[in-house]
Amino acid sequence: MLAKAPQLSYSQNKEVYLLIDATYFSNEICLVVFRDDVFKQTQLYRITDGEHFEELREDLQNILDLGVKIGGITCDGDKSLIKAIRKVCPKVPMQRCLVHIQRMCKIWLSAHPKTRAGFELREIACKLHFIDCESKKQYWIRELVDWFEQHKEFINEKSYNEETGRYWYTHKMVRRSFSVIKKALPNMFTFLQNPKIPKTTNGLESFFGHLKGNLNIHRGLTKSRRKKFIQWYLFYKNQK
Repeated sequence: MLAKAPQLSYSQNKEVYLLIDATYFSNEICLVVFRDDVFKQTQLYRITDGEHFEELREDLQNILDLGVKIGGITCDGDKSLIKAIRKVCPKVPMQRCLVHIQRMCKIWLSAHPKTRAGFELREIACKLHFIDCESKKQYWIRELVDWFEQHKEFINEKSYNEETGRYWYTHKMVRRSFSVIKKALPNMFTFLQNPKIPKTTNGLESFFGHLKGNLNIHRGLTKSRRKKFIQWYLFYKNQK
């Protein structure tokens, strides 16, 4: 079976709500999956070495050319993927994964921020998954705007490095966290307009976890056969 790859098949649906994400394996293998969240079927995948704009653009176009109607897309903040979506599917509603935004803010701000601004911003980010209606969204945005007005001088503060002769932002992790939220804001609450659009890519995260758990049982496979294993896994998952 590992000598050849199967041809992926799936049930043609009238409208799909895509989860798009990538995961990495050893031997520089990157798997990009376009999976329908409603019927839990992979519409298309690519085994490559990274997330590249031209490949992602081509994949999205191929999905459309197959006659698949995309009702919505949920993805993380990968720049190449967002660029491809805006290029090929500019009118398709896009949802940024809220868990990914929270996770990055928690990493950059740490579990115990040393500054008041960092602590407050972390608290704001942690409230994201509680938002389930328009009123909660407006209250959350108001809190974020108030935070910025109170701390904008703090996040714009710069320090001078005498060795390099350059200025840099003193509180770069707080600034970076706010920047991620600010850039994602236009696409953070798309799911409120259409409940079929998932607000996270958690469905793919668990899918990838199960795949890696099965693949790790066969650690001795060559790079070529690891790829074939992944392809057979995706094939059989679509049969269920």
